[in-house]
Amino acid sequence: MLNVKTFCLGPVQTNCYIVNNKEKDCLIFDPGDEANKLIKAIRTNQLKPKAIFLTHTHFDHIGAVDRLREEFNIPLYVHQKEVEWLSDPMKNGSGKYRELPDYIIAKPKEEHIIKSEQTFTIEGFTFNAVFTPGHSPGSISYIFEHDGFAIVGDTLFEQSIGRTDLLGGSLEVLLKSIHNKLLVLPEDFIIYPGHGSYTTPAAEMDMNPFLNGF
Repeated sequence: MLNVKTFCLGPVQTNCYIVNNKEKDCLIFDPGDEANKLIKAIRTNQLKPKAIFLTHTHFDHIGAVDRLREEFNIPLYVHQKEVEWLSDPMKNGSGKYRELPDYIIAKPKEEHIIKSEQTFTIEGFTFNAVFTPGHSPGSISYIFEHDGFAIVGDTLFEQSIGRTDLLGGSLEVLLKSIHNKLLVLPEDFIIYPGHGSYTTPAAEMDMNPFLNGF
């Protein structure tokens, strides 16, 4: 049985998820900010980080990547279409917001590039990486099929969907991703989004106004 801990981080309250097993191995998804908070939680709970996985590389999902890689010496996994975005403020969006004190980047450091949909088995964790573009061209959802949950980034939210007006976004592509990759999951699957509360496919098929009539 896996444990999923949610951390709401940074100026736009981006969800970072730390998933751990009974042996206290853990995976970190979308560490967007507040690295000290994440490090403290990991140390306090005696967790053993094994890797960082990104759903996509917008600035609010990558802000703590470098600190965590340095602290725990763990690899980073990212879609091949967004590797450049890690260190490009105009592509990851941080360069467009004057209120941010500095550009938010992750320095290149031998990233593990995800080139195709695949199944990962890492330290006892088994899950699928499926491509769900639309919010961004390299968006990935991570499906923990046997554990009944998915981490989907900014693809699908409770009664909403990801914005499509940013670089590489497409409403048509996003709706296809949601319909073909997420709504086909069991109706009671837990969907963990990049912002806000968790939801389920059943709830979104019934209540999400953006999906009605698709």
